[in-house]
Amino acid sequence: MTDGARFATAPGDAPREAATHCPYCALQCGMTLRVENGRTTVTARQFPTNRGGLCQKGWTAADLLDHPERLTTPLVRDRPGGELRPASWDEALNRIVSGVRAVQTGHGRDAVAVFGGGGLTNEKAYALGKFARVALRTRHIDYNGRFCMSSAAAAGMRAFGVDRGLPFPLADLGRADTLLLVGANPAETMPPLMRWVTEQRQRGGKLIVVDPRVTATARQADLHLQPLPGTDLAVASALLHIAVTEGWVDRAYVDARTTGFEAVRRSVAGWWPARAEALSGVPVADLEATARALGTAGRAIILTARGAEQHAKGVDTVSGFVNLALALGLPGRPGSGYGCLTGQGNGQGGREHGQKADQLPGYRRIDDPAARAHVARVWGVPAEDLPGPGVPAYRLLDSLGTDEGPKALLVFGSNPVVSAPRATRIEGRLRDLDLLVVVDFLLSETAALADVVLPTAQWAEEDGTMTNLEGRVLRRRALREPPAGVRTDLAILADLTHRLAAQGRAPSYRLMHRKGPLLTPEDRGGAADGADPRAVFEELRRASAGGTADYAGVTWARIDESDGVFWPCPDTDGPDTPRLFADRFPTPDGRARFHAVEHRPAAEEVCAAYPLHFTTGRVLAQYQSGTQTRRVPALRRAAPEAFVELHPDLADRLGVSDGEPVRVVSRRGEMVAPARLSPAIRPDTVFAPFHWGGAARANSVTNDAVDPVSGMPEFKICAVRVERVGES
Repeated sequence: MTDGARFATAPGDAPREAATHCPYCALQCGMTLRVENGRTTVTARQFPTNRGGLCQKGWTAADLLDHPERLTTPLVRDRPGGELRPASWDEALNRIVSGVRAVQTGHGRDAVAVFGGGGLTNEKAYALGKFARVALRTRHIDYNGRFCMSSAAAAGMRAFGVDRGLPFPLADLGRADTLLLVGANPAETMPPLMRWVTEQRQRGGKLIVVDPRVTATARQADLHLQPLPGTDLAVASALLHIAVTEGWVDRAYVDARTTGFEAVRRSVAGWWPARAEALSGVPVADLEATARALGTAGRAIILTARGAEQHAKGVDTVSGFVNLALALGLPGRPGSGYGCLTGQGNGQGGREHGQKADQLPGYRRIDDPAARAHVARVWGVPAEDLPGPGVPAYRLLDSLGTDEGPKALLVFGSNPVVSAPRATRIEGRLRDLDLLVVVDFLLSETAALADVVLPTAQWAEEDGTMTNLEGRVLRRRALREPPAGVRTDLAILADLTHRLAAQGRAPSYRLMHRKGPLLTPEDRGGAADGADPRAVFEELRRASAGGTADYAGVTWARIDESDGVFWPCPDTDGPDTPRLFADRFPTPDGRARFHAVEHRPAAEEVCAAYPLHFTTGRVLAQYQSGTQTRRVPALRRAAPEAFVELHPDLADRLGVSDGEPVRVVSRRGEMVAPARLSPAIRPDTVFAPFHWGGAARANSVTNDAVDPVSGMPEFKICAVRVERVGES
């Protein structure tokens, strides 16, 4: 297997291949790319996460590499409302630099913002955070992972002192006697993970799913709890109430390894099962059966995902299930524990190294003086020059173009026009900017609004590392060079930094990297390009050293030798950490912390004008905002358009037939898509996937209320009405 080389792809060349990983979800399935006679193929390979399996998205992942809609030249817009036109790299980059200079001169450093993505490699996420804080010296940076993992991350930090999606290897799922999935549908979102679930059930284990819909995962469950959207915390409180009442609490574990249990015990005392049933619709018998299956299991695992987390009370909801896991003594035991299913490909690593508004590399807090001093030393800048905390993603996007907010935005690897809540409003904010720059390899809905679009390399055209949902740092290897005229994100950041420094808008380029020219551009035909991801990773190791997410002992060579390395790993000669919490929690006293939480209603409740609950999610053949997957022919055939899922009883009341276009209307906007009648949905709830833009954009409808701790918007519930198209 050739490692990290650049390969020709012309017909007649010798076959070449690279062992790499799928570009989509956080499972990061192992695959081999092979190019022969000008054609690139995908083969599943044996890797611990997928064990030789891929989903339909993985099998078709190479189809975009030579897609006819791929961007291969920069685009610029000469005037507002004008068309994007091809431009040279010099013109496009100079346009960005002059725009940044004008905005910061007129409105201050924080008038320029950066928005990243959970699909960027660790190297790119790190470089983007550094670029924002050192080259632009702005506090305004956040990323689309705020819409994915932030509630579970915040709950994990306050309970365990660390945020790692799964604090144990995936193989533990197959060992659990009881597996509880809350708001998770891996059969569609990450199908190869179901191999572990199948193994668990073949061993005689019990699978319990909590979801308002009868999903593909719920159909495989031994028990399906179908609550009203937004009531998961009531379910969690009732389960702990039952565990306390029945004597299933592991008192020895609680006394030795935790603090705060008595306050939680008092808080769930009033959550008798009948009260939870009245609120959530989950029968008392099912609540009792679930609590019994967890409380009497030798090994049990509780997993949450977006269904439980994408709420304005998402942090408290996750804390409710963490409380349950701690009371049962699960975290730190093999085959047991609490975990969260990370969504995006590098949703874990992407939030560890500087894309979040309040963090520096290594999961350090940006308002911690010691953290600032450490990272400033690595970066070669005075600590006092680093900006302070910014604001979470939705608040940042909603402030764009306003009197108080940024006037310019640089977007890397994200499509907020489709993915942000209250998307019509956010689209308007983007249009109000003085400068919008988008770096992408396809013309997404956000890129179509930009003043400057820069074409970037795809996943198979650059080396780097990713960190999957287990905290396993793994290697993405390049198969080939980017097409002529296309650069990597690292090269783009390097060139922009160089030009900003030349115009006095940033510290000198060498000063930024005084321990070595880690991002020094190579001259290729007069264009600054060729930033070295391996060298960036070496600097990331130094910047993360001693932090919560410590990568100091992780090297590319070590990853290659061992199918990845689990963080924290502080020493190159020391062990990594596949399983956390075996002896202590990374808190000051080594104990996990219970947090008393109380159910509260959704930010928006149903009423006569909006009598139905609306929720969103994913489908098997599409991914995120659909920019990539909607362009893959096989995936487009499998899921050609959006839909609105209605229960047949609701459709009958509305006079709606299957396949008929319907309009879903909320206080913020509307979407139009064909009705899909299914008994899988509750009669009081409407579902739509969020992968499409235009009139079928589900996020035109969703609520922009946010969790006060995590900044997570309330994607999973709002009040709507459904109309036949043509009715008013």
